[in-house]
Amino acid sequence: QVQLVESGGGLVQAGGSLRLSCVASGRTFSAYAMGWFRQAPGKERELVAAISSRGYSTYYADSVKGRFTISRDNAKNTVYLQMNSLKPEDTAVYYCAAPPIASLTTAQARYDYWGQGTQVTVSS
Repeated sequence: QVQLVESGGGLVQAGGSLRLSCVASGRTFSAYAMGWFRQAPGKERELVAAISSRGYSTYYADSVKGRFTISRDNAKNTVYLQMNSLKPEDTAVYYCAAPPIASLTTAQARYDYWGQGTQVTVSS
């Protein structure tokens, strides 16, 4: 059974930064891609960023390009989401998730393991 535990959320003013972390256990972390999703109140969950198993390929939603950076440390079984220049519209619960494949995927249905989520609130 794969377990994903997020941390690093909180309250920040617009223009500020946060770094989310997600520690994985239960399978060979370095063999699988990872993704960060978010869900704001009343909205559908959306993919924010994804990274391939070795970190060579990344994907970003248009809304976060140039502001967010996804990275991973396979030695620590951890994936990160560095969020800079935060905006009130970034307010959401952020989830890390893992698909059963090495290459990154933007298909939400491919992600079969999910963390419990961490709240990010950006005040204006």
